[in-house]
This record gives sequence, structure tokens and C-alpha cells, in this order.
Amino acid sequence: MSESAELLSGMALRAFRLNGQFLQVAEGLARPSGMTAAWWQVLGAVLREPLPVAGIARVMGMTRQGVQRIADLLVERGLAEYRPNPAHRRAKLLSPTQAGREAIAKIVPGHQEFADRLVGELGVEDARRCLEALQRLSAALDRLAEES
Repeated sequence: MSESAELLSGMALRAFRLNGQFLQVAEGLARPSGMTAAWWQVLGAVLREPLPVAGIARVMGMTRQGVQRIADLLVERGLAEYRPNPAHRRAKLLSPTQAGREAIAKIVPGHQEFADRLVGELGVEDARRCLEALQRLSAALDRLAEES
């Protein structure tokens, strides 16, 4: 195996492991609010502004169908609502309800505490470098996917 193939395999395996670790942490943080990590992820995507399901999927790197399923559950449970989309009649916008915002607010203290612990473990500079490396990796994968 070439060095580049070994590096790709190593990055992919580490990313898969990190994904699992982040999901485990997110499940633990979301549980006290009665939500799941996936619900938190979708609801969190629309806190600043309502988005269509396809827009949430693009931002979060999820499938449109997966986001649709979660969005419908959030609406069913009163944590979100669909609003008309002036730009597209059929693609409604998902927006959090007050109950959804309150559920997210319950997650914030645990999230802050875990963030402080993680950054304390790594140090601020290493945490920044990790984020920058992940952003560069994601951008490179996006560019290569566009070329394919």
C-alpha cells in the first residue's frame, strides 16, 4: 500500500472512531433534555434561522431522507414546526418552537462543561489546530467530490 493510501485509510478510520465518540458524548449530553443526538443536531441547525430539510442535510452532512424523518419527529413532539418558505412553495422551512429552544437550553450547561474539560485536556492552541485541520480535510474532500 502506498503512503498516500495508508494516510487515507488512517484518516478515515480515525474519523469513523471520532464520529462514534462524538455521537456517544452527544447522546449523553442530549439525554437529560429528552432528546437524542440526532434530534439535537437537526434542531441545532435551525436555531439561528429556519431552513428547508435539504439545507439542513447539506450543512450537517446527512441524507435528506434522514433529516426529513427527524424533522417530522421533532414536529410531532412539538419541538419544531414547519413554516412556509417564500423562496419555494413545496420546501417548507423547519423552525424550533419554544419547547424546542427550551430543550436545547437544557443541553447548554453540560455542553459547556464538557467543552471546558476537552479544551483543558488538549489546550486551546491544539484544539484550534485540530479544528483547522478538520476544516481543511473537509474542504479537500468537498473539492474532490465535486471533481468526481
